[in-house]
Amino acid sequence: MGISSHWHDMLLVSKIVMVVVLMVSATAYGAGNFKDEFQPTFGDGRVRIFGQAGELLSLTLDKYSGSGFRSNKEYLYGRVDMQLKLVPGNSAGTVTTFYLSADQTTGIHDEIDFEFLGNSSGNPYTIHTNVFSQGKGNREQQFHLWFDPTKNFHTYSIVWNTKLIMFLIDETPVRIFRNHEKHGVSFPKKQPMTIHASLWNADDWATQGGLVKTDWSKAPFTAYYRNFNIDGCVVGDSHSSCATEPAANTNSERPANGGRTRASWRTHDLDANGRKRMRWVHKHFKVYDYCSDSNRFPQGYPTECKHNRV
Repeated sequence: MGISSHWHDMLLVSKIVMVVVLMVSATAYGAGNFKDEFQPTFGDGRVRIFGQAGELLSLTLDKYSGSGFRSNKEYLYGRVDMQLKLVPGNSAGTVTTFYLSADQTTGIHDEIDFEFLGNSSGNPYTIHTNVFSQGKGNREQQFHLWFDPTKNFHTYSIVWNTKLIMFLIDETPVRIFRNHEKHGVSFPKKQPMTIHASLWNADDWATQGGLVKTDWSKAPFTAYYRNFNIDGCVVGDSHSSCATEPAANTNSERPANGGRTRASWRTHDLDANGRKRMRWVHKHFKVYDYCSDSNRFPQGYPTECKHNRV
């Protein structure tokens, strides 16, 4: 029995995406030094840095503790790329993260989240995204992937400027949260954020709503980070232009789907091809969207939902 035309099309598009990814990743990312740019936040020796140039970092979770790290610097807008290889095998109950976060003690917390929810062997990871602005979150979108994120490193990127927040996976845009302040929707733009990552146990909710618990006989669990790239406004840097409104797009600044120059995050947006690729992701791999959860919002969806169309 032959492959259906639907699956044939999906496989063909997936192969094209992966070819583009390999072409872009080979030129766009270099090995950053974790020793210089980051510091552990918890987990003691469970945070390990490898190589003379500090180009590889691992986080470990065991039954006693998880682990995490954060950037030494704060940023107000920019683009951050991080390559991850997630916990293999039975990762149920574990959560691996890569996110931006403002000071939570202010009471008006801002955060931009990539969270990778583990699953039992053979089942796909769930990619959980969220945006917090002035203490308000509950803006979740979740996706499965068109590849196994435990076999090889893949690049996860967050773009944050005054106009939008964009989540990308191997240069494929998967989500955009636009600035709709004119419609009364708060947008994170005043508080600087640090870059964070962690690996921790969340078996009360992470896998099938907490139905599948962490199998500690499989511990320790380990995830790997490498080849980070940070291109943004450093708070406190006298040469920074964080307060400068980005200029209009120019021909020298290329959008999300086609590589980038140093400052392209300032005017980063989708072109027709990027929009087509994001629609492909939403059609085949999106598994949850708060903007279509009528049980959660019986009185009507949040304001931004009517404006955040792909």
